[in-house]
Amino acid sequence: MLEKASRQLEVLKEGIVDLISEPEFLKKLEWSVENKKPLRIKYGADPSAPDLHLGHTVPLRKLRQFQEFGHTIIFIIGDFTARIGDPTQRSETRRMLTREEVNRNAVSYQEQVFRILDSKRTETVYNSKWLGAMTPEDFLSLTAKYTVARMLERDDFQNRYRSGKPIALVEFLYPLLQGHDSVQISSDVEIGGTDQMFNLLVGRDLQREAGQAPQVVMTLPLIEGTDGVHKMSKSMGNAIALEDEPENMFGKVMSIPDRLMGNYYRYVSGLTYEESDRIIADLKADKIHPREAKSSLAAQIVRIYHGNENAERAREHFDQVFKDKGLPEDIEIFPYPEKSADIVSILKETGLVSSKGEGRRLIQQGGVKLSQEKISDMNLILDLTSPVTIQCGKRKFLKVQYRGAIG
Repeated sequence: MLEKASRQLEVLKEGIVDLISEPEFLKKLEWSVENKKPLRIKYGADPSAPDLHLGHTVPLRKLRQFQEFGHTIIFIIGDFTARIGDPTQRSETRRMLTREEVNRNAVSYQEQVFRILDSKRTETVYNSKWLGAMTPEDFLSLTAKYTVARMLERDDFQNRYRSGKPIALVEFLYPLLQGHDSVQISSDVEIGGTDQMFNLLVGRDLQREAGQAPQVVMTLPLIEGTDGVHKMSKSMGNAIALEDEPENMFGKVMSIPDRLMGNYYRYVSGLTYEESDRIIADLKADKIHPREAKSSLAAQIVRIYHGNENAERAREHFDQVFKDKGLPEDIEIFPYPEKSADIVSILKETGLVSSKGEGRRLIQQGGVKLSQEKISDMNLILDLTSPVTIQCGKRKFLKVQYRGAIG
């Protein structure tokens, strides 16, 4: 049921950074209510990696609000554009993905987005449907609608051009293709992160060219990752993935800097803005300890993706290991093929690190413990005829034993 336009505007504006423009948005909402027709809300995602992380859920939660007001989400899987790669905030040209990589990632994306979106109120489309059907003449016609000077207004293109770093011509196509998506689906509103502003505005321009009413542009903040510096990204190693195991997800949330809690509560906790603001106010007034607030936040996030039981178990595990300085009760046993081996080889072969170089660096940094004692000898040989408990980093635990000695 479509509620009063002014009420929708009030709720849908919560938490946004940019709205271009509010009068246009209100007019579209009023038209929707008067004609009892839902607006078409565009959200595009290039399946450039198999996992979604908490940063992706920020626009998804706003989209869910639109659905609760009765509007239709057009979820565009950019299987065509993903092969080019979005140049936004890139300092160099991306590697082009294969069709097989994109298709695998697309399946994973769909499984994950519907943890938040209502699948019954979502139209899922692949942009290869129209972009893949374009002729050379169609592409030339599209490129004629924008100038190189206009493209170089983008900060990332401008910075690369000034520093002499290459910009592939195909990257200039990306904003045009994304904007062309808006024309193809007759988008009323498009939602994206603040880093997507240029691309979203291109969509407005191309819609005007096509004789359509330009889409309203709505941006949301980018969530910083666990390092507290860069936006959440798997490539930066600071992401909290929706597919993370409960204990790992809980631990990652607990590792974020305290100053990020406000944005995490507002944008990824699933709580209302009113509930989040109340907790943030209590934090500022010292009515709640930061560690307790963060523990509640971590449990709330794990609860969304893994259920209440797993959330409580993850909290207990974290408290036992990090608060009470204990060890987990159910540490996995890895059956090692040899009776003894050097510590760096063990770290690599058990999967605790991805390479021997990473293992050596972690030991140098004091990030590897045997029976809760830090080690510094990278040439240490371990006798594995009895189980050895290894802690790697803050959250990885493993018992390693020679497989012939495991009963």
